[in-house]
Amino acid sequence: MVTQEQRRRQLAREKFLRQQQRRTAARRKSNVRNSVIGSVLGVIVVGSVVSYATGVFKNDDSKSNASAEVTPSASPSKAPDPCEKAAAGKVKSLSWKKEPAMTIDKSAKYDLKLATTCGDIDIALKTAAAPHTVNSFDFLAREGYLDHTKCHRLTTNGIYVLQCGDPKGTGMGGPGYTLPDENLKDKTLKNNTYPAGTIAMANTGQAHTGGSQFFLVYQDSSLPPSYTPFGTISASGMKVLKKIAAAGEATGQGDGAPNATVVINKATVTKS
Repeated sequence: MVTQEQRRRQLAREKFLRQQQRRTAARRKSNVRNSVIGSVLGVIVVGSVVSYATGVFKNDDSKSNASAEVTPSASPSKAPDPCEKAAAGKVKSLSWKKEPAMTIDKSAKYDLKLATTCGDIDIALKTAAAPHTVNSFDFLAREGYLDHTKCHRLTTNGIYVLQCGDPKGTGMGGPGYTLPDENLKDKTLKNNTYPAGTIAMANTGQAHTGGSQFFLVYQDSSLPPSYTPFGTISASGMKVLKKIAAAGEATGQGDGAPNATVVINKATVTKS
């Protein structure tokens, strides 16, 4: 017998999948238009689902709500901002036509540090299992691509993630290149669940469309194994995430901009 909670989660997943399909169609149309004028469009998300995520994901749409069908009367949250003022600096406008050349040591251990306005989030990267993804983040970190970017999406209903990595802050930005999906059979992904402490790539809902957007899972989340899991968040990083989640999101419907002003002051990848 399907419980009310299982039905609610199913509705949330179905809503995210529909969002992904719409966003993918919109992205294709946009890519055709932009190719005519010779410009480069970054692919991705989260939103995300979130790529869902681009959408979680897939590319985000702050006006969309994965759980609207079950929480139609929710009111916006007014929780205070628990984070500090962002460091001085501006987001860099950077784009590349192809994935960066492999420069990391696939057999070595690497760590990603996100120094945010809400606290440091340390992540142990899964280099051997997701070498293309880890190499890309090493490249983007060295280029300062993620510095001063805002985490633009928080989901608090059905799926529990914070989505970041878009220099535009809209859920539609990316580095100009895409990455292959990796590590989709990770042993931690059981029963279509991304466990708390996972960092994974957002995408457009299609295979091999990850770019720079990623999502941080602060509570077990029901998602199909379609988003590259490429690291594990530290215990101290989880405390930061839960503080951000506790502040809620702006729409009050479980999917929107976080009330906490989460800005990545500096992203650093180091070899252990």
